[in-house]
Amino acid sequence: MTDEFDKLSGRTAPKASNEARARALSAAMQAFDLAEENSTSTQGSVPPVRQSSIFNRIWSPIMNRKLLAGSALATLLVVPAAAFLTLELTRNTALPGGSGTEIAVKEEPRQKAVPLAKPSSTAATVDESLAAAKKSEASGSPAPEDTDSKAKATADEPEIARLLTRAREQKTVEVQSAPQAGSPAPTAAAEADAMANQMMSDSAAQLSVAAPIVSPDMQPAPPENRERFGKAENNPVKSVATDPVSTFSVDVDTASYAFVRRSLMEGQVPDRDAVRVEEMVNYFPYDWPRPASAAEPFKATVTVTPTPWNGGTRLMHVAIKGYDVVPAEAPKANLVFLIDVSGSMDEPDKLPLLKAAFRLLVETLKPDDTVSIVTYAGNAGTVLETTAVKDKARILQAIDTLQPGGSTAGAEGIDAAYRLAEKAFVKGGVNRVMLATDGDFNVGPASDDDLKAMIETKRKSGIFLSVLGFGRGNYNDALMQAIAQNGNGTAAYIDTLAEAQKTLVEEAGASLFPIAKDVKLQVEFNPAAIAEYRLIGYETRALKREDFNNDKVDAGDIGSGHSVTAIYEVTPKGSPAVLTDELRYKPAQKTAADATANAGELAFLKIRYKKPDGDSSALITTPVTEANAVPSLAEAPADVRFSVAVAAFGQKLSGVSTLSDYSYDAVVDLAAAAKGADPFGYRSEFVNLVRLAKGLSGGDNSAN
Repeated sequence: MTDEFDKLSGRTAPKASNEARARALSAAMQAFDLAEENSTSTQGSVPPVRQSSIFNRIWSPIMNRKLLAGSALATLLVVPAAAFLTLELTRNTALPGGSGTEIAVKEEPRQKAVPLAKPSSTAATVDESLAAAKKSEASGSPAPEDTDSKAKATADEPEIARLLTRAREQKTVEVQSAPQAGSPAPTAAAEADAMANQMMSDSAAQLSVAAPIVSPDMQPAPPENRERFGKAENNPVKSVATDPVSTFSVDVDTASYAFVRRSLMEGQVPDRDAVRVEEMVNYFPYDWPRPASAAEPFKATVTVTPTPWNGGTRLMHVAIKGYDVVPAEAPKANLVFLIDVSGSMDEPDKLPLLKAAFRLLVETLKPDDTVSIVTYAGNAGTVLETTAVKDKARILQAIDTLQPGGSTAGAEGIDAAYRLAEKAFVKGGVNRVMLATDGDFNVGPASDDDLKAMIETKRKSGIFLSVLGFGRGNYNDALMQAIAQNGNGTAAYIDTLAEAQKTLVEEAGASLFPIAKDVKLQVEFNPAAIAEYRLIGYETRALKREDFNNDKVDAGDIGSGHSVTAIYEVTPKGSPAVLTDELRYKPAQKTAADATANAGELAFLKIRYKKPDGDSSALITTPVTEANAVPSLAEAPADVRFSVAVAAFGQKLSGVSTLSDYSYDAVVDLAAAAKGADPFGYRSEFVNLVRLAKGLSGGDNSAN
């Protein structure tokens, strides 16, 4: 029984209410006063000390401090200290023994604290508490909390002192000889002070762990923004005398415009690196002249106009329109949806929007087209094997079952998606992986370069890859652009269901059915007519001059009905806007015959492309002369004027210094006057975005 009470004395009592603590303190003080009145003089070499002086020395300063008096902190710190002091001081009360001896209590090693079972005023309940504690200790779980302790506090209050006394009397008591003469002995007051200080420190430490104090001005750290964009300096002005040829790959991506729109709608000025002017211009549908037949996949139209933001220069506007495949003539499609279902996709504008977007796409497919679904999150898994669209219900059900969770093993997912595409490969048809994700591939065995190399290899086998981006905060735009370019696909950003409708339904043919691949443009300017030029946008699509005729160099692709627009700002020879001095040592002059043959030409446009299943390129050429010019911008077609307004806006957002004096109001006026037919409201939306940008810039019309 002694051992049982030893363990009981070392255990932690169940948590009590503030009222119970107050009653416990009152009972402890009464027990102390009773022990003091009935005590006899202590025996031994240590002179007697009035016990109440120890208690008062500790108790009075604490209770008199305004900081602690009446507070919960005072109760938490003082009540355990008072109870412990009561036990320790009562232990020094004289017990029957011989003269000249000192009573010492042999302490057993303290056991691990386990909360007691419901305390009671009877010895039987104490035994039950010990049994409950032993059972709790054996099971490794804490004893059940006393839900009735508050109700029993009044009845149990007088028993606190008796329980402590009973535990003390059951301990094994050994009588040790008094210390040798001359040996200094600590006073009872010093021992009590040391014990009290230790208890106060322990109680404060426990309190700080249980309820850490948080400064009111501490704010949670904002979520990390992991969005990444490729960095490219704006194209510089080039001298025709030294660098007369400009070469670049076409780009029909639209991700930049949608991302810029979302930023502005959320009240943020977009990151300059997120602005790609050519993608903003090419976001809008234009009614450029179309080719007469599929034998000529696209037609080029060139218009020369004055520059609205610089009176000393002109704009050379190059527009290309692809042949529009009739839906009945569209080849069979083998599509693999590669869907990111990692934990970060668990947001309304990510996986739920993605699922709705793919449901829209499925509705546009023909019955004999096929769809497969691969997901990735930690590792890749096949959700749907190759299934004909005629079994649409099964495909839609598979989309509906997608749930987010896990990390992002994108590389493994791409590999699994390509295996399915190869398994269901359609010769002469469309074989495409459609990657939908909110970010980068942060888990997986492959590096970015390895991914690009794998995608390039698969592209050569006839399987292309397109990218659909979703959400904010984690989007790796730079990698998505590189993957789409290497995969002969497009990159789009889906921020709303309306954008999904535009990209995957209204422009489904352009997104899915290529009519030409590796499309490159090259412009040679006539130094006799043009002094300088600057290509607006296409910084990430620049090619070397020799790449134009090299069929091994990859370039952009054009889909059914796609339109591509490129704009040059050119400075006529002799204009006061020329920035570079003429060369002292001029190149050799052309012969008179050559000069006569090229008389009147401003530039010479060349387009090189391959058929979707071909390896050798074909060439289309178009000379640019004054016959392509209009005397004023107002006389240019509405589509030309609107695209110029978009180009101006994109340049302002990307920080092009030459537009610093061209106001947002001027952009609004130019675009509003050229909206024309706007059945889906895209152009009206653009005008509103320009107004938003003006407001976010502080109302400064000329601010970039």
